[in-house]
Amino acid sequence: MKQPNIILINADDLGYGDLGCYGSTVNDTPHLDKMAAGGLRLTNFYQASPVCSPSRAAMMTGCYPPRVGMNKVLFPGEGIGLNPSEVTIAKMLKNAGYATMHIGKWHCGDQPEFLPTNHGFDHYYGIPYSNDMGIQDGKVNPAFQFCTPLPLLNDTEVIEAQPDQNSLTGRYTEQAVRFIREHKDSSFFLYMAHFHVHLPHYAPERFMRESRNGRFGGSLACMDWSCGVILNELSKLGIDSDTLVIFTSDNGARITEGGSNAPLRGAKASTWEGGMRVPCILYQPGTIQPGVCHEMASGIDFLPTFAHMVGAKLPDDRVIDGVDMTPLLTGGASNRDTFFYYMKDWLCAVRQGPWKLHVQRKKAGTWQETEPAQELYNLDHDIGETVNLYDDHPDVVARLTAIFKACQNDLGDGAAGIAGTGVRAVGQVDNPVPLTYFDPEHPYFMASYDLTERG
Repeated sequence: MKQPNIILINADDLGYGDLGCYGSTVNDTPHLDKMAAGGLRLTNFYQASPVCSPSRAAMMTGCYPPRVGMNKVLFPGEGIGLNPSEVTIAKMLKNAGYATMHIGKWHCGDQPEFLPTNHGFDHYYGIPYSNDMGIQDGKVNPAFQFCTPLPLLNDTEVIEAQPDQNSLTGRYTEQAVRFIREHKDSSFFLYMAHFHVHLPHYAPERFMRESRNGRFGGSLACMDWSCGVILNELSKLGIDSDTLVIFTSDNGARITEGGSNAPLRGAKASTWEGGMRVPCILYQPGTIQPGVCHEMASGIDFLPTFAHMVGAKLPDDRVIDGVDMTPLLTGGASNRDTFFYYMKDWLCAVRQGPWKLHVQRKKAGTWQETEPAQELYNLDHDIGETVNLYDDHPDVVARLTAIFKACQNDLGDGAAGIAGTGVRAVGQVDNPVPLTYFDPEHPYFMASYDLTERG
């Protein structure tokens, strides 16, 4: 019997309240809404970080970011990345006989040792980090002062610098359709990681013209169109029932440019629910019964779930933090009862069942400081984290505090100065170099992207 195909579609900075099927009244997402109506829509799904590099590394490895040493957002030309010794979803599935391809944003290291083709992907086509890390007008953030022309890679080769971002989703979708057609008779894994809806917002004029929510809505509609093309291709080829399609986001929305995490509190880069609880839709006609699932799950659960689905063996020489979520696909209970909220290497909060305890959080307006917190919320009754029950339930506080401290000892807590005993080394290289350099004689399609953070 043929093993199921798996397509994992990951959005960038898409919030909990941005899709029509999650309550948006300002964005048009007909294809994703149709996918949700015919699939399973999760309401308690978390990514393991509220920022991109750690979130993506966690999803690929089934581990909390500190476990694999990926605690920060990576920039072009940095000498660190996801260690090639880690077992990724792609590496596991490739060993099980799958054809594997990654399209889009990688953001787990841009040095040759860290690129997707060294992490189990047969092929890669995309930009290895965020779409605002090219040469862009109006930059005021000193973190971007070393940015070089945005590189578009085919496997490991830069095939274009500063590409037209308006056409990029179409190029990605063409690559996806080609890959699906080439492997329709075998088993394949496609990881499709869009740059939408991260700033700057670029999409074809049609989507911008029709948007009811500015450039954000146009970018989201473009990504929705791409998802519709992929779903249509699967149906046309007659392999939709053989293919598990998952749509999710790497972290919550920024909310200042048209995004929404409603009804959650907080945003990207925070450990409030709005920073880490994101949409997740699972779709496979004939296998997954349509409905809404309120059980807890996380992106770190994909690796053990896929292993169970395809009969692959999980590594037994290391800790995997994810749990098998296949019971959810048939209406069962979750194997996950606890979740830890990390920002960078700071352990900020813990959830068990409906209870979430905040012990510390990133200090507002900073990236380098935390502040203490004594807050307890019942998320079943208070999804927006508005009523602090810390003083009302000392027994719950004591139980969650003990779980929190055990995690500090295992995975560490940079804010408390605790080095975890269960962490593994991040990948490192000496003398890293950027993938591109600015050439004043080169006829770039776009000399600089002219949409700033205010665009």
